[in-house]
Amino acid sequence: MSKEIQIYNTLTRQKEVFTPIVKNHVGMYVCGPTVYGDPHLGHARPGITFDVVFRYLKNSGYKVRYVRNITDAGHLENDADEGEDKIAKKARLEQLEPMEIVQFYTISYHKAMKDLNCLPPSIEPTVTGHIIEQIEMVKQILKNGFAYEVNGTVYLDVNKYNEKYPYGTLSGRNLEDTLEGTRALDGQSEKKSPVDFAIWIKANPEHIMRWSSPWGEGFPGWHIECSAMSKKYLGETFDIHGGGMDLVFPHHEAEIAQSNASNGCNPVNYWMHNNMITVDGKKMGKSLGNFINLEEFFNGNHEKLERAYAPMTIRFFILQAHYRSTVDFSNEALQAAEKGFTKLMNALKTLNNVSASDTSTYDVKALQEKCYTAMNDDFNTPILIAHLFDGVRIINSVKDGKESLNPSDLEQLKTIFNTFVTDILGFISYEQSSGNDLTNEVMELVLQLRGNAKKSKDFDTADLIRDELDKVGIQIKDGREGSSWEVK
Repeated sequence: MSKEIQIYNTLTRQKEVFTPIVKNHVGMYVCGPTVYGDPHLGHARPGITFDVVFRYLKNSGYKVRYVRNITDAGHLENDADEGEDKIAKKARLEQLEPMEIVQFYTISYHKAMKDLNCLPPSIEPTVTGHIIEQIEMVKQILKNGFAYEVNGTVYLDVNKYNEKYPYGTLSGRNLEDTLEGTRALDGQSEKKSPVDFAIWIKANPEHIMRWSSPWGEGFPGWHIECSAMSKKYLGETFDIHGGGMDLVFPHHEAEIAQSNASNGCNPVNYWMHNNMITVDGKKMGKSLGNFINLEEFFNGNHEKLERAYAPMTIRFFILQAHYRSTVDFSNEALQAAEKGFTKLMNALKTLNNVSASDTSTYDVKALQEKCYTAMNDDFNTPILIAHLFDGVRIINSVKDGKESLNPSDLEQLKTIFNTFVTDILGFISYEQSSGNDLTNEVMELVLQLRGNAKKSKDFDTADLIRDELDKVGIQIKDGREGSSWEVK
């Protein structure tokens, strides 16, 4: 079957057939977190989105180098060129070293990604580990005449850059529009133009995180890190760059400018951006103070949460919407996701226990084609999940004797579900997700005790066990071959 993948390219605003620079190899860079606070649902979305892209590209036969950075310096308050470093501010408030903050929240982020069953990237570079590369890129931009230095700070000259390369191609903003939005700052800055941005910043006396450079002690501007690190690990031009839609401008627009100014070529062939998680219609984020961190979702300790939600519920909640669509948080939506995930995983468990027949009444090959077609269409996970639920219906019908599958079709259906549910969508059982594999053993013991009660004609106890389990969402089913259980 065709494995031609189409990707919506933010740069061209259309879907394009994916053709890697090097045959059978993919270079992918994704903007990672600034580690100064607990990971929240807004971090989960790009983590899960590009984890699925990573998984599907590998499933399609590509060798993928997936680079996701950790920002541990240089990201100032309000994403500006001046002000306090977000990590340094957190360190000052908590009376810790900045690297203690970095270490603590990097571990927290990694734990959250593991809980969500996101595969680790191939390389995870940090800003502080690549200061030399960033200084070299700044020097090259200065040498090429696209930057200037004022009192130890180096700015990219956007007007000069725009004479050779059009500025604003990714965001759709032209220079005049950008100037209009920043004109109020004119005359209040050492910049030649308010649209210019810092690629190296002079450190004030109180700034803790600082490095020696040809322009004095300072630190890299926020945008330069990704340009320098993506170049080091993926080359001057690579295949895919991903991140949240809120990064299109100014961050990713600045990356394009820096790479053109330094290397003389566009850095990326396909730009991918996931949309936002919203709360009451507003973007969820630390800077807005309306975020719920992932640990709070997992334990239910937040005023907006009616109860705890497992990591796989969060993963299903995010993937049941297309990555370019906005997802609005609500308890109702999470509870619906929980039911959907449970139904899907119960079907996967049932599939391993149904028996084959002599003939088939269902076209399994057509289901497989539909699943691949959905993923080839810009990684359309909600359509994929809808097709898988068609498979769920067939699995339950086979179990009930209403449909039949011959041995080869049954094996193919098992392959489809294992490939798409587990390998590509990255879903694992609640037991695996929590690291607790005792649930089956405990439930088998409960069923045995209930069975013993029925044999002793203690039907009150048997009914009590069934009813109490039902209250907590576990359904007991009695059949000719004994009793079984499933999460409702």
